[in-house]
Amino acid sequence: MAELRVFAARLREVSADGDTASIRADRRARGLPRADWGRGIASQIALARRESPNRGGRHLGLAQAKALAVELDAASVVRRHRKAVSERRVTTRPAPDSMACLSVLMPVEQAVCLQDTLGGDADSLIATGNSGGRTRNQLMVDLLFDRGTGASVASGVPVAVNLVLSDETLLAGGHEAAQLQGFGPVSAGIVRRLVADAVGSDAEATLRRVYACPRSGALTAMESQSRTFPKSLATLIDLRDQTCRSPWCDAPIRHHDHIRSRRKRGTTSVHSGSGLCEACNYAKEGDGWTARPVHNPGGTHLLDLGTPTGHHYRSAAPPLPAPARESEVECVLIAQLRAS
Repeated sequence: MAELRVFAARLREVSADGDTASIRADRRARGLPRADWGRGIASQIALARRESPNRGGRHLGLAQAKALAVELDAASVVRRHRKAVSERRVTTRPAPDSMACLSVLMPVEQAVCLQDTLGGDADSLIATGNSGGRTRNQLMVDLLFDRGTGASVASGVPVAVNLVLSDETLLAGGHEAAQLQGFGPVSAGIVRRLVADAVGSDAEATLRRVYACPRSGALTAMESQSRTFPKSLATLIDLRDQTCRSPWCDAPIRHHDHIRSRRKRGTTSVHSGSGLCEACNYAKEGDGWTARPVHNPGGTHLLDLGTPTGHHYRSAAPPLPAPARESEVECVLIAQLRAS
């Protein structure tokens, strides 16, 4: 019951009278569109509890479930199944030892068919002696990769992978971890092997220098006059923010957002842009929400997020891997480029 008491207290923080219904009623009375009546309420709860928007939505759903009892019938089951099928998706989450968990939410009949097919084909390879010493589970993973990408494991991943690492880690045996976009930190030794494998294979490998403040790791700014974020600017924001910039949300970036909207003369620049997941971007556009970039001399990119209840939360971009401490490293790189 302690958790429920905490939730009730937090709910009162994000609502004037502690009742979600009153927020919806107020917005309805002010003539806002029906789609906006409940927008952002779950995100307010998440921020107040210092948790992700997903968990905020769960808490809100739990509170509403304790107040409402819905009698299930055949029609509702069909409707729920149809809605669940429309929300099928693929997600990736980091796992220990530089591994990742690929999750697929799909209809049960498709999942069973996929599992049985991969297992049957793996058993056939083992039975015919063509497993290459791999276990059944290893074969199933490799088969899934082959059929999902159209390429074998040995030929490399045929997509762009943004890997941010310091020049000292790449060239001078440094130990600082790199950042793999959409995944997180990767140890220096593994990163150097990945780079070496990419260079030694048929995969296209490019090296791009990204400049950061030596003390804070803040990324160098880049300006643009366009309304939407150009691909290069969006990539720069992705490399800077790494995950959704809402506090305590680590979801992948899906939208490149103007922190101060274009309606309020917000500029399309790296300083005025942020990477957000879909849920946080839609919540931010709700009634009463505010956002602004904060001047942070010598530090990483900083923004201030305000909720309709007057609470404010700040989000700082994570620092980039530190630059090399010795200028000789860059000299070695230049010499190698000239020699080639």
